[in-house]
Amino acid sequence: QVQLVESGGGSVQAGGSLRLSCAASGIIFSIKAMGWYRQAPGKQRELVAAITSGGAPDYADSVKGRFTISRDNAKNTVYLQMNSLKPEDTAVYYCNAIFLALGDSKLQNTWGQGTLVTISS
Repeated sequence: QVQLVESGGGSVQAGGSLRLSCAASGIIFSIKAMGWYRQAPGKQRELVAAITSGGAPDYADSVKGRFTISRDNAKNTVYLQMNSLKPEDTAVYYCNAIFLALGDSKLQNTWGQGTLVTISS
């Protein structure tokens, strides 16, 4: 089975930084894309940032210029460097991966359990 494990969440003051990590484990042939979503209270889950296996990133407008997504393909890990954090960034952040399992040609999707990020004023 494939599992995503997030780490790096916590509580920081506005203007601070956090770095989230998400490591994929299991029998994976290749990860096509990994990304971060977040869900704040009363809000829909939204895409924060995503990155393809080729390294092409995509960001929500609200985080452009502040967040950077990166991958370490050797570790099957995706990172989200979050700088200049704002209170409105407070949310549960979820890691997502789109991947091919070994021996399968059908794309699969899985989510991490979520990690809470709290930004205080």
